[in-house]
Amino acid sequence: MSQTKINIIQSTFVPLNMENVDTDQIIPARFLKATTRDGFGENLFRDWRYENDDEAKPRESFVLNNANYSGNVLVAAKNFGCGSSREHAAWAIKDYGFSVVVSSFFADIFKNNALNNGLLPVTVSEDFLQKIFSLDYHSTLLIDLAKQTITIVVTGETELFEISTYKKTCLLNGYDDIDYLLSIKEEILSYEVAL
Repeated sequence: MSQTKINIIQSTFVPLNMENVDTDQIIPARFLKATTRDGFGENLFRDWRYENDDEAKPRESFVLNNANYSGNVLVAAKNFGCGSSREHAAWAIKDYGFSVVVSSFFADIFKNNALNNGLLPVTVSEDFLQKIFSLDYHSTLLIDLAKQTITIVVTGETELFEISTYKKTCLLNGYDDIDYLLSIKEEILSYEVAL
């Protein structure tokens, strides 16, 4: 299944300044019954968004319920996506409308699931992360995947981030693993002929 291409994203962001956010908080286990990727966004951070699981009672203190914050970049504190391996966590974040998640540390399994599902995890230093958290809700971030940079637009401060060359190619072109193989089909055929 092809993904949406990611190259340059400039957006306001939603700050989730909480450490050790696990996959069960991102998408609670009771919502894992579906087998397609659609519809998980409505239950993103469900237990933090609503009182007693009641959509009529949104928690005003939770950032996703604050109309001041919007954008397709989620900024989280360190150790985001820890806990059980749950691909649905990446599905929920993507389905909600985020294209990028920024943190100073991601759990490895979450990071891989994000990359496999067209969601870009950007790892920054703790110092840079705190600078982002200090910004107001009008501020924007500029993520340039080709250059592997993230910039705080108002100050011009920039950091480089790492990503595997393979996953970078996939995200830039909107490829999943099969799309990538099809894109190099001629090279594969040439290699087989040369054997």
